[in-house]
Amino acid sequence: MEPRRSHREVADALRTRIRSGELRPGQRMPTQAELAEEFGVERGAVRQALRTLHTERLLTDVSKGSPATVAPDPGPAPAGPAAAPLPTTVALAPRIEAAFAARHVTIDALCLTSVSLTLAVGESLRQIHAGRLDPARIDVRVLLPSRDIDLAFPSPVEQADGSPAGASATGRLQRSWLAHRNAQGRVLRHNLLALRSTHGIDVRVSFRALPFTPPVKLYLLNESEALFAYYTLKRREAEIDHEQVEMYDAEGVRSMLFAFERGAGLRDTTFVEQSHLWFNALWETISSDLLLTD
Repeated sequence: MEPRRSHREVADALRTRIRSGELRPGQRMPTQAELAEEFGVERGAVRQALRTLHTERLLTDVSKGSPATVAPDPGPAPAGPAAAPLPTTVALAPRIEAAFAARHVTIDALCLTSVSLTLAVGESLRQIHAGRLDPARIDVRVLLPSRDIDLAFPSPVEQADGSPAGASATGRLQRSWLAHRNAQGRVLRHNLLALRSTHGIDVRVSFRALPFTPPVKLYLLNESEALFAYYTLKRREAEIDHEQVEMYDAEGVRSMLFAFERGAGLRDTTFVEQSHLWFNALWETISSDLLLTD
């Protein structure tokens, strides 16, 4: 029997539908009874999820008597103290799109593979091609783990007898991660640099390698916003090089992002400033040149 979903999971699923456009502005939501049946939860969990989305200004007319309505203009996800922690897949793209409204866009990122960043930037690129965004300059810096280190994760689970996993499994995971890191980085760089020829935008994309596996991910946008998340490890199984490998790994795209905004109080402003100092220190001291090659 599958475990019941929590109201947070219901809210996450509905929020994704709204942000993706599957549920359009002004559209009536399904009834609470229909949502409860779809997600396999009690109506109380549905009501909590709807109230959460109403607080985030994504829904209107939330009441017990009639279905809620998608807000006419959901707008970008809030930042600062008003921002609820959200999964990276939900929170990052709208924040980056808001950052791309500036004439000079700056993005600094520290992460494991850059897959979340590559996906999130895609929507802003579509807005540029559609003529709705028009930055003049884009500077992107990305810190990723070096290929020369032993990754803390993903890492194979020890064998049934308690002995360490073999070098073969460790090597397969390392090669798989490296291929993923390089592929995502190349796509990100290619998509951004293409704006030079298509729109005449001054674009710079730089990568540097860290001598450690980052336990957190960090995105710094236009020197005014910091988005922070923990990499939380889970045990899972996957096919690597045609063999099943049990591993400890983090699903970075589902990591909960906490948003901090310069000017939104002393706590937020200090966090943004200290995050920039930390990132710059890593960039300028112990990081090294990174080539996105096999």
